[in-house]
Amino acid sequence: MVAFGQDFDKNKLDAYFDTLAKNDRFMGSVAISKNGEVIYTKSVGYLEVGKPKAADENTKYRIGSISKPFTATLIMKAVAENKLRLDQTIERYFPSVENAAEITVSQLLNHRSGIANFTNSPDYLEWHTQPKSEQELVAIIAAGGSDFEPDTKANYSNSNYVLLTYLLERVFEQSYASLLQEYIAQPVGLPNTFVGAAINPENNEARSYKAANGWVVEAETDMSIPLGAGAIVATPTDIIRFGEALLTGKIIPEESVTLMETIKDGYGMGLFQMPFHEKQAFGHSGGIDGFRSTWGYFPDEYVSFALTSNGAAMNTNDVAIAVLSAVFNKPYDIPVFSNYQLQEDEVQQYLGVYASTQLPIKITITNEGNTLLAQATGQPSFRLEATAKDKFKFDPAGVVIEFDPAKDLLILKQNGGEFTFTKE
Repeated sequence: MVAFGQDFDKNKLDAYFDTLAKNDRFMGSVAISKNGEVIYTKSVGYLEVGKPKAADENTKYRIGSISKPFTATLIMKAVAENKLRLDQTIERYFPSVENAAEITVSQLLNHRSGIANFTNSPDYLEWHTQPKSEQELVAIIAAGGSDFEPDTKANYSNSNYVLLTYLLERVFEQSYASLLQEYIAQPVGLPNTFVGAAINPENNEARSYKAANGWVVEAETDMSIPLGAGAIVATPTDIIRFGEALLTGKIIPEESVTLMETIKDGYGMGLFQMPFHEKQAFGHSGGIDGFRSTWGYFPDEYVSFALTSNGAAMNTNDVAIAVLSAVFNKPYDIPVFSNYQLQEDEVQQYLGVYASTQLPIKITITNEGNTLLAQATGQPSFRLEATAKDKFKFDPAGVVIEFDPAKDLLILKQNGGEFTFTKE
């Protein structure tokens, strides 16, 4: 048994989240359970920035790809009711999809279909806020073609789970939204879990934000698009309840759970393995618009956690690691944030285009007022946070940049590597 209860320092975890919130690094909610009982919840930030209503434990967030385990569970329900077989191919339902006669339901579930991921399409962000019909979306997926022959490897693709959604609706002859309620939300007791629509803060639903000199509201994906790949709205507590019910055999038979948990080339059926030190969880992560989410269930310790965010100016994986460190009594630090202010007369010396012999990219440094922006070749620009004289960072990507203005040098530090760039 894991040391728990009195050893779990809830005050330190409170202080961790309060520090992130006070420094505009994170908005969101977290829940932790042990032996099926919720033992910790914390919410920071707001449903809507600029409005007085703070987030609370019943605030609902778009959970993105944590929708996939729900969809996989519904497929297992269909299999149990003899409406589908895992080994059946999909050409009857989706004849326009490349390799449909070889692709099985099972391969959609564990990302072995080869179907290209439609959300990676170059024009996706031009239309993702507009509603799409099944006919339109299947045509988009079919036009994307195939990345590899079915079952030769695994590659994560939202297309798989959109097709699984339509498959469910055909074989049950009812909507995905009603299936979610009938087979999961109502029997398990998830009052705050449903297929999302336009975000409604009056219903305690959070809007999402990106960090850009404060919080800037993100565009809303139209939920007719992600469907069972990413359209569910929930609270961390509901996510935990669902995960525990699923993985302890209370929703589908144990043999179906075992199939979902069988990892091949990194993917199970709607589940990943998530290591933490010597422990292993099953779970999933999600991201949609400015929302980020992580859920994990540690079967050996009977511990669950779920983290949902509607705004993060840092890597939310670091937040999840802090949560698990608190739970399992591993060391973690409450971050100290710099209040270093870049002065107007310092900005000009850093601006320009920098090239390196070590990496095949250039980095362009521009400014908005007293804030520096960095842009690598072919990438969107990002804001640099000044931490000390000539030193900057961008936490979401783990980037540290140091300048030597006298020598026209920029030193990029990331993932343990150090790369020197010279101003052109």
